[in-house]
Amino acid sequence: MKKNTPMLVKDILIRKHFGTAKVVAGEKGLSRIIKWVHVVEVIQIQNLLNGNELILSTGMALKNDKTFLSVLQQFITSNTAGLCIEIGTFMKVIPREVLTLADENDFPIIIFEEEVPFVEITQDIHSELINNQYEQLSNLERYSQHLNKKLLEIQSVNDILQILFKELECQIIYREEKNDEVFYPPLSSIRRDLLERKLDDVDNQSHYAEIPIYLLGQKHATLKIYKEDFPLSEFDHLILDRTSTALAQHLLRTIFIEEKRRTEETKWINNWLEGEYSYEQLRAYLGEHELELNGNGAVVCSAQYEKKKNHHSVDITYVQLLFRTIFEQEGFTILIGERRNQFVFILLDKRQVSTWKQRLKEALNRIYDSDLVNKNMISFAHFGVGKYVDDLEDLIISYESSIETIRVYQNSEYPNRYSFFEDLHLHRILSLLHHEKDMKELILEYLTPVIEYDEKYNGKLFQTLRTYLACHGSKQETAKKLFIVRQTLYHRLEKLEKLLGKDFMNPEKRVAIEFMLHSFEYLFPKEKRKQVTAK
Repeated sequence: MKKNTPMLVKDILIRKHFGTAKVVAGEKGLSRIIKWVHVVEVIQIQNLLNGNELILSTGMALKNDKTFLSVLQQFITSNTAGLCIEIGTFMKVIPREVLTLADENDFPIIIFEEEVPFVEITQDIHSELINNQYEQLSNLERYSQHLNKKLLEIQSVNDILQILFKELECQIIYREEKNDEVFYPPLSSIRRDLLERKLDDVDNQSHYAEIPIYLLGQKHATLKIYKEDFPLSEFDHLILDRTSTALAQHLLRTIFIEEKRRTEETKWINNWLEGEYSYEQLRAYLGEHELELNGNGAVVCSAQYEKKKNHHSVDITYVQLLFRTIFEQEGFTILIGERRNQFVFILLDKRQVSTWKQRLKEALNRIYDSDLVNKNMISFAHFGVGKYVDDLEDLIISYESSIETIRVYQNSEYPNRYSFFEDLHLHRILSLLHHEKDMKELILEYLTPVIEYDEKYNGKLFQTLRTYLACHGSKQETAKKLFIVRQTLYHRLEKLEKLLGKDFMNPEKRVAIEFMLHSFEYLFPKEKRKQVTAK
């Protein structure tokens, strides 16, 4: 047996007591792995097998052809390694149907044409298996210690892949999310295609394994190994697991160091947001860091955050690292600013403009689904996504519109996790009227009767009016959304007609009232609405 390789059926053919043994069926299955040896002389054995056992038998219970076929099928179903049977004492010949079934399933049948000591065979193979297992555990510990020491001086992922290759002498495939696969040792394109076809072949699955590498709860990379000549052993899987852990530590350390270096970047971005740098200085800064738009656009996303109680020690560098990982995987180069408990993300788009919004939604959903948020380490009031711009000169416009987007949705009746400036529609018009006193008086002129009625009788007419208009006057849909019966809705609509006039659903008046509803929600924050009509 080679170093750290599992014992195969073909390996036992050269051991003591197998000198005169013959393979009479299932020769293609000689590469099956042996993990233990059992002597079996019963016909109901399937529930007692765990797989990869080498079965020894005198054939005493297998004289009946039908019984032999039944027992063989149990061996095959249980994924045993093979059957060694003694010919002469209880069985003279192996039935043809049995040999055919074994060949069809690549299940090795080995015969002894003379009496052999099963006890000595069992002892010999078990000793080899146990010694090999001790050796593998020792090698695993040695490998782990060697890898941990090397982590202090390793400069790249390739250094770790080289250590793995020296240990397992197999083909390694490493791939970071959104990047091409790295083959170690390197392969030509033809050999890569051939290998990929082998990996897709079901018959090769025992020769192949992969393990994901997670950073900050997000899948960052995948590590795969493939052995051409031997099925993978438990040792191979353990080595793969140890290596993936080392890769995660190396990647996290590298990214964390890089994030610390970006502290100066955050300071620069904050100063730019405060107006200390001109557009020319911004373009020069981004050019120095090779962060030009390259024909695509950019957008600014802002978010207010709060560290939760008992989590005030959360490292903002860790938080920024999570953001950077997620946004970059969705195709954005990110610059991060932080000011007054607010993150500002400048996102330079590296992919198709037509997909930017969907990719950004995916990134924001992943942030909300991360452990950082789910474990209440930090909370975000809302993410406001500004105007998507084509030129760096307009980034400040995108920033200002992201802040405006947050402000609008803080006053909204229907707050979301995030909102986009381009979806504000009517609110974009309303934002122009924010400082107009006459507009506020006009809004109250339309809506005060409804507001006062609700305050006095808790009639929920304001909510009913808003929902009724949103449902385009459909009584059935309105009642359904308000969770009330039709009769209750009819009663409320009668009250609205008395307060607003029977013509409140006429086209022009309806548009005006709907505009006033949106204006009211925009111009009067929730906490101030109760005071509005009192003045």
